Amino acid sequence: MSERSPAPGGLELVQSLVNTLDIESGADALDTADGRARFGLAEEDVPGARELRESLRVALLAHAGHPPHRTVTPLGELLTASPLVVAVDSADGSATLAPAQEGPLLSRVAAALAQALVEDTWTRLKACEAVDCHWAYYDRSPAGRGRWCSMQVCGARAKMRRYRAK
Repeated sequence: MSERSPAPGGLELVQSLVNTLDIESGADALDTADGRARFGLAEEDVPGARELRESLRVALLAHAGHPPHRTVTPLGELLTASPLVVAVDSADGSATLAPAQEGPLLSRVAAALAQALVEDTWTRLKACEAVDCHWAYYDRSPAGRGRWCSMQVCGARAKMRRYRAK
């Protein structure tokens, strides 16, 4: 798990959702009432949230150049169920994309992705290369070529494995 700072803007929601599952230990925050409350989920919403989480993880793995960890419903297919509208501020005339329906996690994720696309930050949100991790992190490296959530943990383990293999 990473000690990195949270992703900017709405991507923090996406990062937090992906990181509700600790792959190494198997602990899933969505199994707890507190974990569900963080995302405004009822127990019956959890299967859909898990499907969304793993579809997001596949997209984040792709951002880092890694293959999918499993077969999932494509993220674009999930997001079609959450239309966005253009919200215009009457005071200053600024416009943003907002969920057509407030509240549901899918709608909030769709709005966060739309904003990240506008800000050109979406592809900087990645998933760790380590198969026992796949933790979401925001790549702040100048070249945008980060591979691990943490150089001190996952990066060091990968380098040690390569060293021992030689």
